[in-house]
This record gives sequence, C-alpha cells and structure tokens, in this order.
Amino acid sequence: QVKLVESGGGSVQAGGSLRLSCAASGVFSYRRVWMAWFRQAPGKEREGVATLDSDGPISYADSVKGRFTISKDNAKNTLYLQMNSLKPEDTAMYYCAADFRYGVVRDSPTKYLYWGQGTQVTVSS
Repeated sequence: QVKLVESGGGSVQAGGSLRLSCAASGVFSYRRVWMAWFRQAPGKEREGVATLDSDGPISYADSVKGRFTISKDNAKNTLYLQMNSLKPEDTAMYYCAADFRYGVVRDSPTKYLYWGQGTQVTVSS
C-alpha cells in the first residue's frame, strides 16, 4: 500500500536550485518513519544524500551539507529535498526511500524497503 512518487527534477545551471518532492502514500500514518534521498549517476553506486525520521532531519552526505535540506510535510504526505548551489557533480537520478522498522541501521540502500521510481537532476556548468 506504500507508494512513493518523486517529482521536481530537471535541468539547471551550476549555482541554481531545485526542490524535489516525494509524494508518499501510506507513510506518515505510521508511528515512526525513516525516509531518505539517494542518488545514482550512470556507472556509479547509489549513494545516500540525506536522511530523516518522524522527528526531523538526521544526516546529510558531506558533499551536500550546507546546500541541501531534507524536510517533510505530514499534512501533504510529502518528503522534500531542497537543493541549492547545485554543482555538476550533483547530476544523478534521485530516489526517495522509506522504512518503518525499528532497530535497523540504515547505512545503505538495501536497508530501505520502499522506493520511488526516481527523478532526474542534471546540472550544467
């Protein structure tokens, strides 16, 4: 019943901004939820960008600290990733993920049960 759908990707020039959204059906009614944004460029491993739980942001990748902000709006059932000061190396397919399990160390993509289909972000120099 859980469904995640990303949107908001696009093509921007370096220094620009984008806000990604993840419409998350059947997620925010849980007592606790862990959500994250991942990204994957062609030929690269999928990497974690930012994580959040029901109380708020938890962590960011060093490469995006100070530039990206993860947040959620429970009323809209939506997860967001605000991306500022974008760099060409941010170019990737961005995915949102969710999980509801306690006691799980979510240190890799395999630790999240639910995934969206991704939205492409392209940053040109």
